[in-house]
Amino acid sequence: MTGLATRQEPRTGRLSAEDWAQAALDMIADQGVAAVAVEPLARRLGVTKGSFYWHFPSRDALLQAALERWESVEQETVFGTLEAVSDPRERLRALFRVVAHEVKPHIIYSEVLKALDHPTVQPVIDRVSQRRLDYLTASFRQAGMARADAQHRARLAYAAYVGFLQLNLQLQQSKLPHDEFEAYVEHVMSTLIPPIPPAMAA
Repeated sequence: MTGLATRQEPRTGRLSAEDWAQAALDMIADQGVAAVAVEPLARRLGVTKGSFYWHFPSRDALLQAALERWESVEQETVFGTLEAVSDPRERLRALFRVVAHEVKPHIIYSEVLKALDHPTVQPVIDRVSQRRLDYLTASFRQAGMARADAQHRARLAYAAYVGFLQLNLQLQQSKLPHDEFEAYVEHVMSTLIPPIPPAMAA
């Protein structure tokens, strides 16, 4: 997902709606949802405000487009890349590794969580969270867990993800050294991903 939040360089040609949405995502990562505004974004992109109003009627419309872009790109680049992994345990391990080594998408998600009282933000977070929980639940079910156990494990995994973001990005806990972080990721995977049943392993 490294392409999700690449900083835009000033341009001389007409910007697309996607350019503005991407710039808004960059602004969210840098300063939060409340910082998204037309004038600073125009300065960042090196254009006039007229370019904005060619594509969007309001700031809220831009915020909606930015969040929907974040939602769709995440779905395509994370879940889409895992579809080829047939073994559910390996798929879960691949998912945990991908998520563990993201940076900018974590920051965007953390900033969006801070703005849950915004009417544009809440529906997007609801959809993203439900999609993630459904995906985890389905993967744990495919790994051999009963429905209720899979749902509980999915909630636990998602809670661990959100909690780790809170510790690192909102409570500003010191960043773990590389080796310690990798050991933590391995511990999370070995704790949450069910082992192969003995009958199958044999």
